[in-house]
Amino acid sequence: MVPYTNSIRGTVVRFEPGHAQVLLRDRRRVRNHLRSIHAIALANVGELATGLSIISGLGPDLRAILTGLDLRYRKKARGALLAEARCSIPKVVSEIDHAVEATIRDSDGDIVATVTAHWRLGRLSERR
Repeated sequence: MVPYTNSIRGTVVRFEPGHAQVLLRDRRRVRNHLRSIHAIALANVGELATGLSIISGLGPDLRAILTGLDLRYRKKARGALLAEARCSIPKVVSEIDHAVEATIRDSDGDIVATVTAHWRLGRLSERR
């Protein structure tokens, strides 16, 4: 659905209501000049995990729009990475903002980054 997201070639490992895991393989196309995975590739896989976790729990009358990202890089990212996000969907009566966090871990289980995605939830009938 989102062509840019395909640029990192993430693999969806788990996709269920309120939970998503996305695998990012370490390949040349996602590396930076420091021989680690590029910061924006980490942002992309984190956003993808949060988006999947939230849309998997939305009813057919709701929509989610990304309004911001906060990223914290903790360690050079090398090797296969797993981005995981869990969320619960609040009751949506009118537009509300909802933050969802993704934790990105390396194969040793160390956290390399956290991504907090800020989503605006609303009813489809409230579209502007």
